[in-house]
Amino acid sequence: MKEIKKIATADNFTAVNVGRLSDLGDYEMSLGADVHIDGKVFCGAAVGATGAEFSFQLFKPHTETGFLHTHATHEELYFFLSGNGEFQVDGEIFPVTEGSVVRVAPAGRRSVRNNGDEPLTMLCVQYRGGTFSSEDAADGKILAEKVVW
Repeated sequence: MKEIKKIATADNFTAVNVGRLSDLGDYEMSLGADVHIDGKVFCGAAVGATGAEFSFQLFKPHTETGFLHTHATHEELYFFLSGNGEFQVDGEIFPVTEGSVVRVAPAGRRSVRNNGDEPLTMLCVQYRGGTFSSEDAADGKILAEKVVW
């Protein structure tokens, strides 16, 4: 099984590499005895994320998650990086392709499938819903320091 590689770390950052996105199929995630998900890797713990979780997933052609799921408090953003497929939320089915982004509220019953002939690659970001405020939107600060490479 493939493993996340640490690139660099210090007090204020951690950098990792999951490898080529086309090789995500080498990862396997287990959610107990009955649920195994090929091609999925969670990365939040690897980078020390404290406010969100994220995962990459590769769906081989004509495969799907195989289950619906919801969350108690977490909203999710799904970014489609390559391929074509379909997304389902609360029974509504719509197409997704490279460049599609889907937000799903915690209670949304969701699932993904690749109904195409090429791999479907997805990045999912999971975070506590209803927490981003107008103060958060103005949180960034541009520094007067010159960037030195």
